[in-house]
Formats: sequence, structure tokens, C-alpha cells
Amino acid sequence: MIASLLAAALMISPVPGDVRYGWVDACPKKDYSIPCGPWTLTLGSGKTVQLKDAAVHPVLPNGKTDTESSAPIAISGNGRFVGYFRKSDRRFVVRDVGSGSVKALPGKAAMAPKGVGMLNVDPLLSPDGRRIVIDYYDDAAKLPSLLVDLRTRAIHKIPGNETVQGFSPDGSHLLTSRGTDDNTTELAVYDASGTEVQSRVVPQVVANNAPIALADDGVTVGLVIVSPQANGKARLRTYDLSTDTVSDAVTLRVPAGEAANRLVWDTAGEVTLWTVKSDAEGETSHATRRAVNPDTGATTKRDSFRIKSGIWTWWLPGD
Repeated sequence: MIASLLAAALMISPVPGDVRYGWVDACPKKDYSIPCGPWTLTLGSGKTVQLKDAAVHPVLPNGKTDTESSAPIAISGNGRFVGYFRKSDRRFVVRDVGSGSVKALPGKAAMAPKGVGMLNVDPLLSPDGRRIVIDYYDDAAKLPSLLVDLRTRAIHKIPGNETVQGFSPDGSHLLTSRGTDDNTTELAVYDASGTEVQSRVVPQVVANNAPIALADDGVTVGLVIVSPQANGKARLRTYDLSTDTVSDAVTLRVPAGEAANRLVWDTAGEVTLWTVKSDAEGETSHATRRAVNPDTGATTKRDSFRIKSGIWTWWLPGD
């Protein structure tokens, strides 16, 4: 019991050496701005770490570099691992932020496929950083996504016509969505071996709201609903894929002016909600992480910080 409580606490408490967010600066060019400088990580301590080996500008399918866009990165939910394309060899690598160890993904998973540029590669690390899924946005939607175990180096394929939604807290399940011929949405769950273990065409309330998150049981999905009919207040529902059951909505106790950005279950059965706040110019100025009781909507602030102004883009843990 004590061990499980300690593990839950470690998941939701800020750690000085963990990543709060990653960002890349913006530099002026004529009458607009472009991404410039190295990818930078801001840690829980407030210190910054530059990823000097990370590609800032993506390489296009024709081999040219797009200097007006930013290459993708991924940050694990616990803030301890970051994935990116390495400038020197264009391979996708995962860095342990604490130790500085950097390892390329195995085999073909490390390289963008022929005909696909870095801009069409969408990486997502599991919350604990053990697994990563590489989702490709090819025109034909035929290239399978690759689910990679970073410990065993095993690679599993997920159908290319599905959109990755996220991992369960322990990383053992992956939630995806796909459109059907009847213009409905089907959610599917895959286990760590890439085997589909659950799927169902979901109700409109589940299909049309976001963010969503999968719990460790592999069947419970949490989702945030914001509607004018509820005075713009964010509400939480849960959906059981195994029984096709939607719970009653509970109002999330979040201050006015904060918008839901990301939802994640934790292994203790609570939900972690990331919210962001914008300044008068519409630029994101703050990010806050709260633990949520899914039965009552009560929230507890776990971390809150300012997002650097004037940057090109930023990524939170779990992005």
C-alpha cells in the first residue's frame, strides 16, 4: 500500500530535474518570424538544457530543409525522456534527460520513410518513457504506425488509417481512433505487442470531445467537454469501452480563463489535467497541472509555471 502511494506521488509531484516544457525560439525574418536556436528544455528547477544535437528545422521528402517550420519532438509524461530527430544523421533518438544518455530507435523506426518528411512524423512517448509510437501522416494513410519498446527494441505495427490518441499511464495500452464507412468514430485499444484488444464505435459525446485519455484497465476513457450550454465550464465524463456506458458529467473546478490542454490518467485512478492560460495577445502564457478526482471534479494544483514569451512553439510532457 505504501509503495503504491509513493509511486502515485512521484507521478504527480514536480521533480526539479524533470522537464516542465520544451521550446524553440523565434527570430524575425522580414515581416514575420521563424524558428531558430536549439530546442531547449525548461526543468522543474527553472534551469534550462539545450538540445544542441536536435534538429530544429525539418527535412522535407525531397531532402531539402524547411527553415520556416520546426521539427517534431516528444516529451514523456513523467518529464524524464525526450525524443527528437538528431541533426547529424537524421535518426530519431530518445534522450534520458537525467543521465544524458541518447539512443536511436531500432532499425527503420529511426528514419522517416521514403516520401515522408519530418513534418509528417508524429512521435509520442509513453508516460514512463519505455515505449514510443511513431505515427506517420502519409497522403494515402497506409503507412503503419510503429510501436517501439525501447527496452527490448521490439517493433510492432498499428494500422496506418488510425490516429494515435495516447498511452495508458503504465504504457501497456495504446488508444487510437479511426473513421468508419458510416461516418462514425471507432476507438480501438492495442496492447504492448500491437494486438488489438478492444474496439467499439463510440457515441457522439465521446467522438466529438477532447482531450481524451485511457486508463490502465484498457477500457476506461476520460474526456473533457466544454460547451456554451454549460456556460463554457469544463466537465469530465468517463466512457467504458467494454460496456458502451457514458458516466454523468462532473464539473471540473478550474479557474476561469484556463483551457483544458491534456488529460492523463495516473496509476492511482486519478486524472491529471493540464490547462493553459493566454495573455491579452492570445499567446499562451501559463501552464498548470492538476490532479482531478474523476468522481467529484475536485482538483489539486501540482505545478504551475510561466511559458516563455516570444517563442516559436512549446511542448508539454505527454505531447
